[in-house]
Amino acid sequence: MRKFFQEIKADLKFKTAGPGQKLSEPSRAPREKPKAEVAPKPRQAPTDEAQRAAAAALARLEVKPKGGKAPSASQEAIRNQVRKELMAEAAASEKRLSMEEKEREEEGAAAPSVSGVYFICPLTGTVVRKDQKEKQLREAIQAYFSVDPVAASIMEIHTFNKDREKVRLCVETMAKYLDNIYLHPEEEKYRKIKLQNKVFQISCLEGTHKFFQAVGFETKTLPVPGQETTEEFYVLREEVLSRLEDLKEHKEQLLSSEPVRAQLHRQLAVFQPSPAAAHFELPHDFFSLTAEELRREQRLRTEAVEKASMLRTRAMREKDEQREMRKYNYTLLRVRFPDGYILQGTFYARESVSVLYNFVREALRDDWLPFELLGPGGLKLTDENLAFNECGLVPSALLSLAWDAAVMADVEAAAAEEQRSPLRPELLARAQPLS
Repeated sequence: MRKFFQEIKADLKFKTAGPGQKLSEPSRAPREKPKAEVAPKPRQAPTDEAQRAAAAALARLEVKPKGGKAPSASQEAIRNQVRKELMAEAAASEKRLSMEEKEREEEGAAAPSVSGVYFICPLTGTVVRKDQKEKQLREAIQAYFSVDPVAASIMEIHTFNKDREKVRLCVETMAKYLDNIYLHPEEEKYRKIKLQNKVFQISCLEGTHKFFQAVGFETKTLPVPGQETTEEFYVLREEVLSRLEDLKEHKEQLLSSEPVRAQLHRQLAVFQPSPAAAHFELPHDFFSLTAEELRREQRLRTEAVEKASMLRTRAMREKDEQREMRKYNYTLLRVRFPDGYILQGTFYARESVSVLYNFVREALRDDWLPFELLGPGGLKLTDENLAFNECGLVPSALLSLAWDAAVMADVEAAAAEEQRSPLRPELLARAQPLS
């Protein structure tokens, strides 16, 4: 029986060996089917979960072992390798995103919902883009010197010196100089200010010299008592002593003034009913970060690596989410009315919900009608003191307006004319399709 099966196996092996070949012929290599070339798959960027896992692994490697022992050479090599791979992946991901963004621009991406963030100069009423507002303010204040040099110099001091503590010290010192003159006009020593005086030097900021010149001081070189040298002084002109009340008024104006701030332009717009109301295309102005904001983002990333290796409570996660919302400076909000029309405006992310209620109320034909605003998911915005970033309404959101049912029933019952839009006619005339 065993011999029988061996013969069957040998016969099958012979039949599957292929065509025969004479011993005198050169050997032929068996033909192989050509393999189709497979294009290498592009390496995908790591997912968020993979990045968090890698960050956690790196954080654990960063932790010093118990007992104070230095990490071994192999651990150091692994840590360096992980760090290099994370940096390489981040660079590749950033490059890919940049290329994709460039391709979208070349292909003609959808038009943004607004062209940018704009501000209104309070002195001239000029509307400028966000990156031009400081320049516009400076030009407007410089032009105001021809109208009221005292007020212009005070604006300069409060607006262009960003350190508020230094500004406070400066204006208090300057006010003290003026107060001494007002209280002791007969004392010559109070009418002179040595420019090299340490107190004056410390408190001297942009706009200080222009203020003293505007209120009646002039520069003079005077001899120093008991010395053969001379120094420069600010000396009050004699005619100013007859206008001491003006000097007092200038002092009070200096102490009570605030920085001149450009006002955020709401860019109010009304759109016709559209199913694309919840779709937003925001320009870079809503996301660009200042140098201080970039440093804050770097600090948050460092903290995120540390937190990735530890368990967090729900309260801790919610706190982190709130902090994430606060990195936006602006938000674009839309309010959809029951008839489908959409009201749009630009706001600071830190402004309160009450500002939005006022914005909507000013757009109504009858501003006394009570209404409620509903956020995404139908959540009522009842606490008007909350900021938009605390409500999750950044960097954009679509809200709905709901009328008070009882009041609207009375209004409709008493109305003898046809139903009309609650928005003001001049706004409706500007309504445009939402692209």
